[in-house]
Amino acid sequence: MIVVVPVDPPRDGLVLSSLTEQTPLSPAEARRLYEASTEDVLRAVASSGGDVLVNYRDEGTLPDASADGASEADVRALAVDALGEAPRTEVQVGSTRSARMGNTVTHLLNREDAASVAVVEPTATLVGRTEIDGAAMSLRSKDVLVGPSTGGSVYLAGFSEPIDFTDVYTAPELTSLARRAREDGLEVGIAPAVPTIATEAGLCETIAGLEARRTTPLAIPEATAAVLEDLNLTVEAGPTLVRQ
Repeated sequence: MIVVVPVDPPRDGLVLSSLTEQTPLSPAEARRLYEASTEDVLRAVASSGGDVLVNYRDEGTLPDASADGASEADVRALAVDALGEAPRTEVQVGSTRSARMGNTVTHLLNREDAASVAVVEPTATLVGRTEIDGAAMSLRSKDVLVGPSTGGSVYLAGFSEPIDFTDVYTAPELTSLARRAREDGLEVGIAPAVPTIATEAGLCETIAGLEARRTTPLAIPEATAAVLEDLNLTVEAGPTLVRQ
């Protein structure tokens, strides 16, 4: 299975922008958290049986305020920091997220004859080898696999057959992807749920999950844990993210 990790260049104000609106995090702190989560996700994918493909957005698909600089170089440097070597890296093609992910998945399935392709979000900090290898196993019998995440989003979307990707990455993604697959006559599977840090609710779930893991043999996303500790972030009733 080829595992696509779609990575934005880590720039202040571009990545995890919703957190800067909803939480005490500054744009620079949100960028640090995004970098750490991306590193942890790339390491999880590399430790699995999947082949990593880092899929980056170039300057032409970025908002004007974030389009300065070399996107490929920034993303590649982040991937090398995570893995110690440069993984396969390719530019995203398309004017919308649905188009970009659809073009990537369809190309890999149809042009490169990949048996299956999974798109794993770099914000799914707690994803591990178990979920990724489990997705590869499920896609041997399912055409499409969706991994539920916070607020109806998905942290993982897997395919052994292409679908019509028009507008499928619109909220709620989980419903959109599953409905489109059924409309195309394909069999859909559901992966175990994993939160993402893209929203305050998801970050709170991730922090709680990370703390729970400290009492178990389960792997801890070390890069993200270190940044969270440095930022002194904790979860209070609500759930609400606060700085200690």
